[in-house]
Amino acid sequence: MLIFEQSQSGRRATAQAPGSAASLESIPESLRREQPAVLPEVSEMQTVRHYTRLSQKNFSIDTHFYPLGSCTMKYNPRGCNTLAMLPGFAARHPYAPESHSQGFMACMYELQEILKEVTGMREVSLTPAAGAQGEFTGIAMIKAYHDA
Repeated sequence: MLIFEQSQSGRRATAQAPGSAASLESIPESLRREQPAVLPEVSEMQTVRHYTRLSQKNFSIDTHFYPLGSCTMKYNPRGCNTLAMLPGFAARHPYAPESHSQGFMACMYELQEILKEVTGMREVSLTPAAGAQGEFTGIAMIKAYHDA
């Protein structure tokens, strides 16, 4: 069902506080609508329920198994996402000077060492690209390991 099908004349989601919206005069005439926007007239609760219902139709990796694709981010524990969003990681610029990246580099080095120990490999890479290139990189590394 489209949200427009729930529309009833005069129904509003929220009331706007007086003076909270920009006055029409503050918008250049060339940017103003010639006709009012066609929007559904629904309550806030109808809006929330409608879009929540639609979102539940999407496939969710939190409730179903999804074996396709090379992106393993979808299987990371939620706690790992919290750590990945720490400012030293999430806000790190790729061209930051080495002197500003020592903590990050130390962490990546430790991760490489742990992965080498766990897998028994001489070397590991943390930088293959995603998608088919990443999968090819992984397969090539596994083949090289077994050929050695």
